[in-house]
Amino acid sequence: MCVTQELDDLLSSPVLKESVIANCDCRILLDMRKYANKFDEIQELLGLSDKERNQVLSINRANDPMRRYKEVWIGLGGVHSAVYATETSLEEYLCYTTEETEKLELQRLTEKLGGNIELAIRQLAERKRNEDH
Repeated sequence: MCVTQELDDLLSSPVLKESVIANCDCRILLDMRKYANKFDEIQELLGLSDKERNQVLSINRANDPMRRYKEVWIGLGGVHSAVYATETSLEEYLCYTTEETEKLELQRLTEKLGGNIELAIRQLAERKRNEDH
């Protein structure tokens, strides 16, 4: 298995390139917009068809603004591929967000509640739900 968040990890390592191509029947890609100018190289590296390329580049382009979800592309051995929506509860979102302001808000509330992160997540989620209404 190869997991990376940095495209350059794959592009700069001949060993990883060969490993990905030879051993990965299941490929999962997130939003690749920031790599659009390198996508010819990515397509070649991953052996993506034009259909798969178009699927990957469509990720998160027309999301429903009324829902909190992100899209992900899953390709299975060159036989099946599709873009799927992944939606988490607000509590799950708060656990895993990488948005710095949200992380700091959760951290401050956790400290205020004596280190009880579960309670902080529940309270913060409830507060955000009330703000939305």
